[in-house]
Amino acid sequence: MVGTRTTSPAGGLSHRAWGRRSVDRIDHSDLAELVSDVGPAPLNVGVVVLLGAGATSDELVLALVDRLGRVPRLRQRLVTPPVVLGRPYWVDDDTFDPQAHLRHQVCAAGDTAAVLDVAATALTEPLPRTRPLWRVHVVSTPDGRPAALVLVAHHAVTDGVAGLWVLQRLLDGAGPADLPPADVLLPPRAPDLLLENGAALRRRIAGLPRALARLWQGGLELGPGPWFGTGAPRTSLNRPTGPRRRIAAVDVALAPLLAAAHRQGCSFNDLLLVATTSAMAQVLAARGEHPDRLVASVPVSGHPAALVDEPGNSVGAMLIPVPLTGATRDRVAAVARSTRARKVAARGSSSSLMVPAFRIAGRAGAFHWVTDRQRLLNTFVSNVRGPTGPLAVAGTPVLELVPIAATAGNVGVAFAALSAAGRLVVSVITDPDVAPETDELASRVGAELTAMADLAGA
Repeated sequence: MVGTRTTSPAGGLSHRAWGRRSVDRIDHSDLAELVSDVGPAPLNVGVVVLLGAGATSDELVLALVDRLGRVPRLRQRLVTPPVVLGRPYWVDDDTFDPQAHLRHQVCAAGDTAAVLDVAATALTEPLPRTRPLWRVHVVSTPDGRPAALVLVAHHAVTDGVAGLWVLQRLLDGAGPADLPPADVLLPPRAPDLLLENGAALRRRIAGLPRALARLWQGGLELGPGPWFGTGAPRTSLNRPTGPRRRIAAVDVALAPLLAAAHRQGCSFNDLLLVATTSAMAQVLAARGEHPDRLVASVPVSGHPAALVDEPGNSVGAMLIPVPLTGATRDRVAAVARSTRARKVAARGSSSSLMVPAFRIAGRAGAFHWVTDRQRLLNTFVSNVRGPTGPLAVAGTPVLELVPIAATAGNVGVAFAALSAAGRLVVSVITDPDVAPETDELASRVGAELTAMADLAGA
């Protein structure tokens, strides 16, 4: 028998197994996030769910425990075997208790800025590797009303698209009770790990020529500068980051921006890239710096659909140089051309080729040194499309979804966008010691997006 998983009638742990036990290893994209987590702030991602009036704290906690406890990945922990036994793998945590992953906090001010301060602290708290890699902060007002939920997971667990699927398991009407009984992942035996790792190694060797060809193609399309570390200009926003983060967010209507993108013959992501880098350029100008371009790293989802049926990372990345001079229309057009040219190469992730180098650098203690000095990129810009209809949790209306994501190395400013229910929320995530202008950046992004929306009627 090639491999089996065992399932108990109630979806709990069952210790009957026969033949070889299946091995649910993290893939190369997940491993890249795991081995990259070497900086002073952990590589966590998440979302802030701002709530209206509705359920009590007790009712909300009951819903959280029931719904999140039904997602198989959230009941599993990572095991890192010796190198000869291959990549880390998931097993069920037989001591799993959803309540242990919930934290209760009172937000003194009770406003969005105060909640985002709570989220920034939650984002920078490491998640124990001995337990499932997630946590939910239930944030209440001083009078006890639930004000927000802050969901945080390690980036090795999920990317933005797959994380949205986890979020939907939390929302009313998502059908968490309809999930099939959970497959149980028992700890595999060493001989099974050796056999499975040997087969995987043979597949990687067989695919090496193709991976090298894709890497070479990507290098040609990006140009020699970014691949060799000199493609992004030096700026004061690119200094080694520390353990602290600040988050600010701007909320704008989505429809005018989609109309502007259609009129320009570009994607909405192209508008977002120009708006965010323009905000950075204005802050840099106030510092006396005037680069002619900034380079943004943009994730390219490899998921086959807008939503997927399990967590995990399936993403490539492309580096997009964004010009900072010229008319807005011309800049948008230039970004659209770059995006179209590079998206195909980025979608074929070369992580299977790069992760071994990451692991070697990490073991040698050099990875953090390299990321603190890289000149590949100036910022990260991500965008995820969320649900379109009204949202609620345990009968409580969701007022806003605010994405939060890690920024690391010498990238002092990052942006995360999430569209849902006709609104677009763009989060600005900064190291306040590198970029104290967090609120100013958010304000300038909002102004740029408003100006972009005016393109629809021009």
